[in-house]
Amino acid sequence: MPVMSGGKAVVEALRAEDVRHVFALIGSAGMEVFDALYDRPEIKFVGVRDERTGTHMADGYARASGGAGVVIAGQNGPGATNLVTGLAQAYAAFSPVVALAGSLSSAHVYRDAFQEVDQQALFRPITKKTWTLTQTARIPEMMREAFRTALTPRRGPVALNLPRDLLADVTDMPEAIRPHRRQSMGRVGGDAQLIEVAATLLAGAARPLIIAGGGVKNGRCATQVAALAELLQAPVALSPGHGDAISCEHPLYAGQVGPRGNVVASALAREADVILAIGTRLGFNTTFYNYDNLSRTARIIQVDADASAVGRFFPVELGIEGDAGQIAVALTHALDGHRAAVGAVEWARDFGVKRAALLAERNEVAARPGHPIQPAALYGALRAALPRDAMFTMDAGTLCLQATDQMLYRQPPALFTPLDFGLVGFSYAAGLGVKLACPDRTVVSLMGDGGFGMTVSEIGTAVAHGINTVCIVMNNGCWGAEKAYQRDFFDGRYIGADVPNPPYDKLAELYGARGFRVDRAEDIGPIVSAAVSCGKPAIVDIHVDPSALYSFRRDSFKHRDKAAK
Repeated sequence: MPVMSGGKAVVEALRAEDVRHVFALIGSAGMEVFDALYDRPEIKFVGVRDERTGTHMADGYARASGGAGVVIAGQNGPGATNLVTGLAQAYAAFSPVVALAGSLSSAHVYRDAFQEVDQQALFRPITKKTWTLTQTARIPEMMREAFRTALTPRRGPVALNLPRDLLADVTDMPEAIRPHRRQSMGRVGGDAQLIEVAATLLAGAARPLIIAGGGVKNGRCATQVAALAELLQAPVALSPGHGDAISCEHPLYAGQVGPRGNVVASALAREADVILAIGTRLGFNTTFYNYDNLSRTARIIQVDADASAVGRFFPVELGIEGDAGQIAVALTHALDGHRAAVGAVEWARDFGVKRAALLAERNEVAARPGHPIQPAALYGALRAALPRDAMFTMDAGTLCLQATDQMLYRQPPALFTPLDFGLVGFSYAAGLGVKLACPDRTVVSLMGDGGFGMTVSEIGTAVAHGINTVCIVMNNGCWGAEKAYQRDFFDGRYIGADVPNPPYDKLAELYGARGFRVDRAEDIGPIVSAAVSCGKPAIVDIHVDPSALYSFRRDSFKHRDKAAK
């Protein structure tokens, strides 16, 4: 039986789980863990400037790598509370983040001690599971459980509180430190009889549509879903934030659907007679929970790994619990020999014409001369300048919401957004995690100036650790979404909407990164290309038209329509 400190046991458990990076902010409660990491250089320690942004890095790392992302808050109390926003974000995204939080000494609990807060209660609503260690000897067991829980479908974040006295304690470990059981119980492929019924429904469709979501993207089953789409001649629309579920270069790729999607994909969802909703809950961002962008008469086949998601928001003709990739393969086999009907072929051909027209219109609008820089011009220049392997992280806010359907996602996975949490301040830090997970790919983070201002200190982390991402700051000097609502629904009564910013390109240089500034649309392409190839963390401060604002959530202000008029 090995004898070691609790801190060393934590690190040996990370090593057993093959953890390659940890994102952490040191603090006195976790010093035993950090000292043990000193002896394990194979686990790269990434020192962050804030626990919130460190959690976003772990989130991005997890989603890009397909494994777990680890964040350590070294200080109990404020260090732990800083994790909350990041964990809530990961929880909404079903991202397997393992958060290790230093905690109060066991003897000081419930004594109003220095930096005391109930971390167990704090994390419980925003994690799959939260534990507080009670015995040093149980660290191997608790660490295994943390990784097992985070990585078991449906995935999500966990938090393990580590009292400082138990980390310092030296004890006999009752068992060898080993990883959580890696072999799964088998990925669910769906009920065979339901597969046959679904295949019959799809085969008889004249206007079939596949709506693919996070289950397709996170399951890395783009190839399987694309093969099924080709067999059916069904366009593939993507739920918002998952525009990379299949490659945008596939001829049946329709882009994002719904109130935050494009007109072609949304029209498909309104006109389809059979919809295969695979790996998607048909939730808020896809539908706003109404039929404005979804056919009321379509026969819906919904596939999800979580049975509770099936039929939750819309009645379905058929629900199948199971893995998106395996069910796509099963449906393809069940349709063996199927030849798409003339109506379906014409439906797909008509879609192709409309999709091509949409892309041509976007490029035409992007090429129009004008000053100041319009968002469409920025998106067009990025499409032309960025390499095929580009991976994108996005913030919330109107400029990023517009950009999400406009970028090119050629090599999935390639898009990482706040999803349903709608978080501003996510993108830059998440991009650093994505880059560490995929060091050979180009990582581009799009942010508004307000969100970037929240997380600008992480430029220091990028420089210190050589994490060479490109951050595009779409600088319009305001909180764009809220200013648009004040303009459109509150008679231009602006309060708190404008944001004075430093020159972010100069700030980047002070941190030791490369800084670029763009004021003219014709300079975007050359400067972004220079940023991609500069060999250092790069910040590109692009000044866009402050009046180019858009109210996305018009549904929330219907009661103000009369007042606005």
